[in-house]
Amino acid sequence: MARLLPTDYFHVVFTVPDDMLAGLAMRNRQLFFDILFAAGSQTLLTLGHDKERLGALVGLTAVLHTWTRDLRFHPHLHCIVTGGGLTDDGQWRATKRDYLFPVAVLSDLFRGKVVAALDEAYRQGQLDVRGLEGFGVDAAANDVTWRRMKRKLYRTRWVSYAKPPFAGPESVYQYLGRYTHRVGLSNHRLVSATNDAVTFRTRGDETATLHPVDFLRRFVQHVLPGGFVKLRHYCRQRSKKGPLSAESPGTRGPPPFPLSPASLPPAGMISTMIS
Repeated sequence: MARLLPTDYFHVVFTVPDDMLAGLAMRNRQLFFDILFAAGSQTLLTLGHDKERLGALVGLTAVLHTWTRDLRFHPHLHCIVTGGGLTDDGQWRATKRDYLFPVAVLSDLFRGKVVAALDEAYRQGQLDVRGLEGFGVDAAANDVTWRRMKRKLYRTRWVSYAKPPFAGPESVYQYLGRYTHRVGLSNHRLVSATNDAVTFRTRGDETATLHPVDFLRRFVQHVLPGGFVKLRHYCRQRSKKGPLSAESPGTRGPPPFPLSPASLPPAGMISTMIS
């Protein structure tokens, strides 16, 4: 608790259009998830460092979730963002009490970064499109399909949203403890299981019932690649001993994007905001 900054914290969620990208994400799980982390963190860092908005280096913690309440595959990123950051001269600058960044700008910038990174991965031959609709063995035809898909992704409205700030650092601590280690389905949501059906609670009093094979198929979709880190911290900002200190390598703004797949953040912690 003592290591959390005494400031507001916002909850930002980045989602992708599942109907267009779920299959691609399943075929390229680690690469796709790394791109989500890179795009989400760079979106927030870029907007934070924009002098027309905040002009400061924010700190954030990002958590990957891959499920809906009925266990469908739905990769999305939850981010806890400091309500302010460090300016280039090391001063703290706070956001407005109930406002971080425009949601439409968050969505558009995140979309651009994700699509740009996917396009670079495709051009480098690092994106597996085998078995996806419209893709086959002909490389030239695949290029046409990819360009069509890319145009459609740019035209599609992506949904991101920023929730009101937490009640205080204590709420952030409770959220992290409760939410970051959540799995797709906890035991208390299971209602019944037989040889023919598995029933579990989805939201409120609603339930879903699946054949055991379908239930297992949905459940294993959310097993992450071995060694993958789903909780990542960016831009070390902490208040351990009195004055605020910045432990990221400088406060000159985020690195350039798009990143090549080889230079995406490793499956580990980039830096830590609460260390």
